[in-house]
Amino acid sequence: MAKKAAITEKKNRLDLAEVQHDYAIKNYMEDIVKRNMESQYCNRGNVCQCDRCAKDVFAYALNHLPPKYVVTDRGHIFTKLQEMETQFNADVTREVFKAIEFIRGHKRHE
Repeated sequence: MAKKAAITEKKNRLDLAEVQHDYAIKNYMEDIVKRNMESQYCNRGNVCQCDRCAKDVFAYALNHLPPKYVVTDRGHIFTKLQEMETQFNADVTREVFKAIEFIRGHKRHE
């Protein structure tokens, strides 16, 4: 009896590896931060944009913003991104600005 219950329980668990391909788990905040970084880099001079500094800025900003995970079908990702970007733009702009300033003063390369 216990063996049958264990098999049934295993079948009922969600296996993320088996999730259908027409759905995506997405942290929209990553896309919003990337777009904001591109905008701020274009508008500011004297900012190191090497791969290391850009990833440090990206990680710093994301660590200071709440994640926004959603499950959506792939076709709705860009529509949802535009809605969320407007909603979170002020917070993201502030955190990306702070991240750029922090990394500028704490570069991890020569």
